[in-house]
Amino acid sequence: MDTGVIYCDDNHQRLALLPRDSVDLIYLDPPFFSNRHYEVIWGDEAEVRSFEDRWEGGIYHYVEWMKERIFEMWRVLKPTGSLYLHCDWHAVHYLKVMLDEVLGAENFQNEIIWYYKGAGVSPRRWARRHDNILWYTKSKEWYFDPDPVRDAYAETTKERFSHYIGNVRGAHDFGEQKLNPLGKHPDDVWQIKIVAPSARDRLGYPTQKPEELLERIVQSSCPQDGVVLDPFAGCGTTLVVAHRFKRKWLGIDISPTACNLMRRRLQKVGALDVRLVGMPATIADLHALKPFEFQNWIVDRINGIQANRKSGDMGIDGHTFFLHDPVQIKQSESVGRNVIDNFETAVRRDGRKRGFVIAFSFGRGAVEEASRIRHEGLDIQLITVEDLLDRLDQVLVRMGVVTPSGALPGLEALPMPTIDSHRRSADELVESAKGARLPAARELMVADESDHPDE
Repeated sequence: MDTGVIYCDDNHQRLALLPRDSVDLIYLDPPFFSNRHYEVIWGDEAEVRSFEDRWEGGIYHYVEWMKERIFEMWRVLKPTGSLYLHCDWHAVHYLKVMLDEVLGAENFQNEIIWYYKGAGVSPRRWARRHDNILWYTKSKEWYFDPDPVRDAYAETTKERFSHYIGNVRGAHDFGEQKLNPLGKHPDDVWQIKIVAPSARDRLGYPTQKPEELLERIVQSSCPQDGVVLDPFAGCGTTLVVAHRFKRKWLGIDISPTACNLMRRRLQKVGALDVRLVGMPATIADLHALKPFEFQNWIVDRINGIQANRKSGDMGIDGHTFFLHDPVQIKQSESVGRNVIDNFETAVRRDGRKRGFVIAFSFGRGAVEEASRIRHEGLDIQLITVEDLLDRLDQVLVRMGVVTPSGALPGLEALPMPTIDSHRRSADELVESAKGARLPAARELMVADESDHPDE
């Protein structure tokens, strides 16, 4: 089985193609039943479809949606393998019953409590400060090594064991008791900080999990050179941790934008041979994308930065990275003069001297208008989708992303796609996919929500 691969696909379909008994560890952080607002992160067409599939019914429909995927995960797990399912209080009891049915109650090992601190509390109940991680093994013989993740002993324990402590049971003396030099055997309550909104590695995913959490799971439950699978790979934290600790890995996510983000994030930690499977690759593929998905693909292709909702309402869909020049994206053929005229106004309003319009093709009027504007001191450059597919290096030179020699800047300098805090809501994107008009920013009151909005 190939590893080091990110599949852009529905995980139910992709899992069915993986060989039986091939994976040592599965960690899944599926969409929480509580996170309806956050379900559609990038606005990709496939995300919108999946969102509608999950939410056409209530909790029982959600559990059934999960169940058919768990069957396939169980099939690909090795006999010595482990499955960790990450959830919260909204659905943990329903999911536990379902997992007992599919995986066998006798294979349940622990309910791990991830405890974290946060800001908001309700005056009507105890503060909700934990997630639940359900750990199942496939058989009664499984891989588990606590040594790499042992906890430090309390100072009082170390002081007590600094003196001789015997171990007499009945008439037999088992000798001196000693502490394990590697630390205390870890228990099933883990206090780990969430990824703070200001953290350097924060990517904007509202459900982004800290690497420390995955480090404990990967190191303890996957042998060296074993295979880790994340079927809801999201922003790629599981894959990054698996790579750092020299495990093989596979990731699946339904969003092309998320898959590109994972590849770039993995490149930053030295995984330079990541393979993407199932991504849009031809003009026809790109014509078939829904508007938000097409826009995301273009911005990612040019290593750009997504425009926030306010800029988008001004006619700017993104910016180039280093020079921050405005970019407008049109999923159209034969873009005309009026588009260039309107974009000229947006670029001047943005205080820039250069901008880029990207489309499938441009009409004669657009080319003439861009030439006229250039003589007035404003450089509006027209770039086709074919250019991005076949001549990307030349486009990136024009945008200032690479040097004229074609040399890319260091990977650490390239931007990671981030999610703007004023992104469209899930329900808006579903309506957009059905053809409804999205309201402009001035028509919306955008709430500022925390990582754990139920507080």
